[in-house]
Amino acid sequence: MEIRKHLVIGLMSGTSADAVDAALIETDGADHVRPLAFHERPYSPAERAIIRGAAKAALGMARPGPNAEIAAAERLLTLAHAEAVAALPGSEAAELIGFHGATVAHRPDGPAAWTWQIGDGALLARLTGRPVVFDFRSNDVAAGGQGAPLAPGYHRALARASGMRGPMGVLNLGGVGNITWFSDDGWGAFDTGPANALLDDWVAAHGGGTHDADGALSGAGAVHADVLTAMCDLPWFDLPGPKSLDRDDFPLAPVRGLGVADGAATLAAFTAETVRLALATLPVRLERLVVTGGGRRNPTIMRMISARTGVPTMAVEDVGWRGDAMEAEAFAWLAVRHLYGAPLSWPETTGVSAPVSGGRLVRP
Repeated sequence: MEIRKHLVIGLMSGTSADAVDAALIETDGADHVRPLAFHERPYSPAERAIIRGAAKAALGMARPGPNAEIAAAERLLTLAHAEAVAALPGSEAAELIGFHGATVAHRPDGPAAWTWQIGDGALLARLTGRPVVFDFRSNDVAAGGQGAPLAPGYHRALARASGMRGPMGVLNLGGVGNITWFSDDGWGAFDTGPANALLDDWVAAHGGGTHDADGALSGAGAVHADVLTAMCDLPWFDLPGPKSLDRDDFPLAPVRGLGVADGAATLAAFTAETVRLALATLPVRLERLVVTGGGRRNPTIMRMISARTGVPTMAVEDVGWRGDAMEAEAFAWLAVRHLYGAPLSWPETTGVSAPVSGGRLVRP
């Protein structure tokens, strides 16, 4: 099959469940990347509660199976994604959609490994009149990989398209943090630990909204070093990548009993310290760390990461990338790779034994 450039929509709804991100790019699924348009369709508080409720409903399940609460969340989520496509400038010209859905459970380890991203690809194809690639992670997990992160290939392609060289890292601070690193001698990726998830939950539990806006709450508190040390005292953090996490793998219990601001400051420091621990496992020292995801908007977290790692840290906008759009763009890029049977994941990024493709294609 002749490889050509495609106009593709990528859709992402992260573990923070704050919005649907829709991005339009032109790409060949390799090193040609031209971002074109972006639209964010926020979830209402009620919608966010339904989607987070689906993840909680999946916690006690041994395998994906029928569940009325999860089915309702899947339909709501799919309809919201169709709205995002309709509102995306230029979407009428797109020939394909990459649809991540929302992760409600991620259990990649052990003989019964599985992962579950809700999102009705067939319904979205009918609603938008476009072919849809979805279920990106299952094939990797079935082949022995972690199923996450999947954006690293796009991070590397975007850096190449921008003329950027390593050693550098792209740090995504969503609900869970993950890093892609690359140099002249190699590359890799893995989850680093909680990013915004615990801090978001802490703020919400104390009536402060959905997140620590502008880092104001965490910036006003004091870090409790003893609590932070205990939170980081887990063998998982010493493991080299590839490795991955579920959003709910870490509880809020260690910071309960702290004041609201001190708890927020300690959780922000936990995010920063897990990044430091992650960088310590790398075979190279990074010269810069480019940060995407909602966490880049938290000045407290950004300052803490820079101070704790000693690596110059900047938001992706500082290098000309679109931080809000990057994860959605990645799934557009991955959808094109699915068309050509090209790898979506590699041993260096998910631990799979050999590069594998993935995703399922449905037509209207």
